[in-house]
Amino acid sequence: LDGRRHRPVFTAWLGEAAVQDSRQRFARAQLPTYDTPEQAVRAFMHLVQYRRNQDILTEIPPSLPNHFSPDSRAARALIDAVLQAGRSWLTEPEAKAVLAAYGIPVLATETAATPDQAAARAAAIDAPVALKILSPDITHKSDLGGVVLDLEGPAAVQAAAEAMQQRIRKAAPEAQLEGFIVEAMCKRPGAQELILGVVADAQFGPAILFGQGGTAVEVIRDKALALPPLNMNLARALMMRTRVYRLLEGYRDRPAADLDAIALALINLAQLAADFAEIVEVDINPLLADATGVVALDARIRVEAASSEAARNPAARLASRPYPKALEQTLRLADGRTVFLRPIRPEDAPALQSNFHALTPEDVRLRFFTAMSDLSDAMAKRMSQIDYDREMALIAVDAAGADAAGSAADPADGGAGLLGGVRLIADPDNVKAEFSIIVRSDVQRRGLGLALMQRLLDYAASRGIAEVWGQVLAENRGMLALAQRLGFTLSHLPEEPDVMKVTKSMLDGPVAA
Repeated sequence: LDGRRHRPVFTAWLGEAAVQDSRQRFARAQLPTYDTPEQAVRAFMHLVQYRRNQDILTEIPPSLPNHFSPDSRAARALIDAVLQAGRSWLTEPEAKAVLAAYGIPVLATETAATPDQAAARAAAIDAPVALKILSPDITHKSDLGGVVLDLEGPAAVQAAAEAMQQRIRKAAPEAQLEGFIVEAMCKRPGAQELILGVVADAQFGPAILFGQGGTAVEVIRDKALALPPLNMNLARALMMRTRVYRLLEGYRDRPAADLDAIALALINLAQLAADFAEIVEVDINPLLADATGVVALDARIRVEAASSEAARNPAARLASRPYPKALEQTLRLADGRTVFLRPIRPEDAPALQSNFHALTPEDVRLRFFTAMSDLSDAMAKRMSQIDYDREMALIAVDAAGADAAGSAADPADGGAGLLGGVRLIADPDNVKAEFSIIVRSDVQRRGLGLALMQRLLDYAASRGIAEVWGQVLAENRGMLALAQRLGFTLSHLPEEPDVMKVTKSMLDGPVAA
């Protein structure tokens, strides 16, 4: 303690009986002591890493550069077709189609059943091409001589295809050969080869892999893992834990790669893993990355049949519950205003702070039970970065001031886009949950509070919560009337005569209209 701040102190006492008294004295003073300096340094680094992880988790992630809207139906059709065919590996064209459906740029491919057709496809491309074997039984094509690069002209492609057939039939006589893949050579000098993937963990579920790619990926072993879902900050943090990240930042005359494009590819891949319980492995290698963006040159996806329960709720296998997009909906208020209702996101922290200044002092006092002049950064982060498995917060955004993704208007507008919100926090046993609600004064008595509460109670019922309760100032007659309308029972708190407790048993039946 230096008079201004506390500093961590770690001690290491070498020896046995001779230093026993010193160890005991430090233990009584609650100062950690270790047998060796190395153990003390390791403990200190654990503390440093913990602090870094906490800082990452409480950073406000930047808005995504684009609004991600995957074509999950197209991906579902491809995956189901592979499973119905009794296969576990998607072919390269199928895997690339799934990735493209989730917004990951891929190199376009052409398929050909025979060497003659491969030559014709190459003639149509009219540029140097790569030729690959197409087989559901061969996942590592280059290991068996199933990849030839920089072929120029139809004659060269036909000759290479015929020779490739002979090599593969000799190396893997039982493999089913369906033909060839023909694609234009991707000429991106200076691009960095990366690997992106999904790996399964028995305890934590799917994990997202990132690292340096290429044919020597197993030798270089420059990889890092993160748990989905990801946002821009978490994706960047994953990338920064690898050595290749320093190369991606640029050096000498090599410009920096498009780091946002790489982060987006990771985010979209994490969403793919969250949406399909059938996906157990994804391998994108290489993913070329340079200043112009990213493109996947090769991809493998392995699938397994999932139980009906897992297929209905694929996010249940994740260590962290992803953003519950299914709760998004559009509502029309009594005055005809259209609002967009959605779960809160970490990116909403600035809008929460801006909206706080649009509230009247009375709104603030009735919600927080005290006068507040500002919403601190820490509180805004705590309110916007939630565990969707134990907590839910729904916000209402003016549809006229929201973009296609339902984001509130620019925070500089004074919070005009954010109209109100409701929150539910469940106990560890998911039996009882406390609610809170706030609606801006200028949109009160228009049905928004009722709509928010109804949606929240519907959500509580869907989660199997037995009781919803909250505390309301006794003078807040409007909220007490709303609670009674929704079937809550009111009771006084003996220790706080100015506060009423409102309670609703979710076993009483459907929520009142």
